Amino acid sequence: MRFIFDRDTWQEIFGSIRKNKLRTVITVVGVVWGIFIYIALSGSAKGLDNGFEREFETVAMNSMFAWAQSTSIPYEGFKTGRSLQLKLDDARILQNRIPEIQYIAPRNAKGVFGGSGGANVVRGQKTGSYSIYGDFPVFTKIATKKIYDGGRFINDEDIKYGRKVCVIGERTQKELFEKDENPIGGYIRVDDIYFQVVGVHKFVPGGGFESDSDIFIPFTTYKKLYNTGENVDWFSIAAFADADVIQVEEDVKAVLKSNHRVHPDDERAFGSFNLGEIFNRIMGFSKGMTFLSLIVGIATIIAGVVGIGNILLISVKERTKELGVRRALGATPREVRGQIILESVFLTFIAGFIGIIFGSFVLAIINSFTQNGDGIPYTNPTVPLVYIGGAVALMVILGTLIGLIPAQRAVSIKPIDALREE
Repeated sequence: MRFIFDRDTWQEIFGSIRKNKLRTVITVVGVVWGIFIYIALSGSAKGLDNGFEREFETVAMNSMFAWAQSTSIPYEGFKTGRSLQLKLDDARILQNRIPEIQYIAPRNAKGVFGGSGGANVVRGQKTGSYSIYGDFPVFTKIATKKIYDGGRFINDEDIKYGRKVCVIGERTQKELFEKDENPIGGYIRVDDIYFQVVGVHKFVPGGGFESDSDIFIPFTTYKKLYNTGENVDWFSIAAFADADVIQVEEDVKAVLKSNHRVHPDDERAFGSFNLGEIFNRIMGFSKGMTFLSLIVGIATIIAGVVGIGNILLISVKERTKELGVRRALGATPREVRGQIILESVFLTFIAGFIGIIFGSFVLAIINSFTQNGDGIPYTNPTVPLVYIGGAVALMVILGTLIGLIPAQRAVSIKPIDALREE
């Protein structure tokens, strides 16, 4: 192994490269391009993965939403077009009949999804219209609410006693309270009823499921305020992590149809939005992108390494006399073979290093344009060090293997034959 640190060995390697500058550069570009593609595509796929994880960071991955619509098939004496209404009792039935459901939160809202206008909210001389949600504490198990220090979300005591408390959004705070005023403990008037503020929820950009002005009140208080009784606008449901969320969605609809005497084949009676299914598809696409980058990158790297092997074969042929002299002066086949392999590994490693730098530079540029979000589900495109280390190891192994071909060609030359060549 001492030939690796031998000065003469490296002088011969660099001398060979200098004699074939253009050919060497063109060949090395293949490996540079291969590792560049691998780094750029892998990092881009990771950025997409990170982006969607950021989008869904406040919502359970295996969650879905279900609501009532109207029937499209007559059943048990009921005509087509019968309007359906979810009830609080439906939540208990779903929880008991579908063991895959981890959490279920009945929800009511005013001023959401294009329905009735928002609630009129007043504080002193300031007024505005805001969306009002009636919720149970379990909702935060499905969609996390980040509450500023000193505040809290709705709790079980609020539900039990129907307290007139609320959690406001940070924009609501800015619009109704003075700049340096602490809203916790203060009062606002919601549709002529006074509520005490117990928390301010932080808006998470890109969350997609909340606004920075939403106001949350206890479900029991909401139904008294708006006389909704046992009615529920929709259910937010989270399945266990190992559950098939698509099957859970089908089971939820089947139970609701049975409970509300709806034809089993009526697909219009209950609507749903399966966030878990969408997330799984996105993650599948991201993994596919990573796998594609791996295949394309490796294939391009192999092509580039083969090119390096070809240039070394040509180099060996051109250096036949030189190699013959070395053999005649006592160079062993092992030393000659080692020099050729070392040159192959060196060229491969340098090309890979340059490709990694270019790929990282491109990812840094992409990150600078996407780090602010701006509604794009993309952030922090990076490649794990393990992947980079694996790519470098692969290049070294391929460089060694491909170098064996010209190396074997070099040691097969007999000194006497080599000296005869002009």
